Amino acid sequence: MFIIGIAGGTGSGKTTVVRKLIERLPKGEVVVIPQDSYYNDSSHVPFEERQNINFDHPNAFDWALFAKHIEMLKNGESIEQPIYDYITSSRQEKTIHVDPREIIIVEGIMALHDPVLRQQMDLKIFVDADADDRLIRVAQRDIVERGRTIEAVMERYQRVLKPMHEQFIETCKRYADVIIPQGGHNNAAINMLVKFIKQELKEKK
Repeated sequence: MFIIGIAGGTGSGKTTVVRKLIERLPKGEVVVIPQDSYYNDSSHVPFEERQNINFDHPNAFDWALFAKHIEMLKNGESIEQPIYDYITSSRQEKTIHVDPREIIIVEGIMALHDPVLRQQMDLKIFVDADADDRLIRVAQRDIVERGRTIEAVMERYQRVLKPMHEQFIETCKRYADVIIPQGGHNNAAINMLVKFIKQELKEKK
């Protein structure tokens, strides 16, 4: 088994990197565990207060459960991955059954933040992108998919995304084995990663 951590700011291109890795790695041997599934369950918090949760702060995540589930997969055990409801800011009652695979990708903005989680990873990747590029992608996504105005996007970027990125996400770079500039557009870096992962898997067998 080979466990890969992929971190990077919102709009950096993490999802594209993950997709391209899956496309080039052996079919049926990769499973992605997204950090977004492991937000703390806030169903016990009054609904009005849930609107103030900072989802870009480390305190928003259930790191203990996240690390426990990765450890279980590493030990050959299946997990019940939580499903987070962004509308109610709580976990749904149903879960996603996940069986162990040869390659496990742990993906999220702060996937490299927690020391217990990092220790379980065989390869740690940080997907990097210019702040302007990230802002453009975030704006396009939030306007098209979430119906936000450009004013609301800019206000949230200045108030939350930019300071949280500088304080908690950018600092994850120091833990990365590999930094990929230009995100999913960096085909040379992705090709090298695929070769390395395949070689590591071959040596583990």
